Amino acid sequence: MSKTATKPNIFPIVLYGEPVLETPGAPVTKFDAELRGLVDDMFATMYAAQGVGLAAPQVGISKRISVIDVSFKEDPKARIVIINPEIIRKEGKQVGQEGCLSIPDFRENVTRANSVTVRAQDVHGEWFEASGDGLLARAFQHEIDHLDGKLFLFHLSALKRDLIKRKIKKLRQAGDWPPSITPGSKTTK
Repeated sequence: MSKTATKPNIFPIVLYGEPVLETPGAPVTKFDAELRGLVDDMFATMYAAQGVGLAAPQVGISKRISVIDVSFKEDPKARIVIINPEIIRKEGKQVGQEGCLSIPDFRENVTRANSVTVRAQDVHGEWFEASGDGLLARAFQHEIDHLDGKLFLFHLSALKRDLIKRKIKKLRQAGDWPPSITPGSKTTK
């Protein structure tokens, strides 16, 4: 009997202002088919949203799970799943534009380590280490921040952070900043 492949779900992306984004995710303890399905759905959601990384809190799930693909589907081997990750080494410094699927239309320069090594579990619960430089290092740090309840806004000056928060507050008051958006259903400016 052959297993019928199911089409992955596209989750709504939770937007800034929702508490799940600023709450540390719970460790994953169950590594089963449900988790593997969730990871597949997260990759599908990330690709639909034109992102290179997505953390479970961004789809309303307060768990320590992130998916990353800095090749954006160009290299199947570039797909990385990090569960219960921690950064174990940081080196160097890079400054570059950073945005977030949960804070659409806002991009700012953020300083991050240029090279990082993470220790994490895969979808089967096996521990591994992965290293990355440049964009991959940035993605590791950005996604692990999400799992710790931090957004890239925390890396900005108080003035820039306050300015973005005030703009978002005005958008929310005007009804233009919903709690979530489904990728493909709203075009960003």
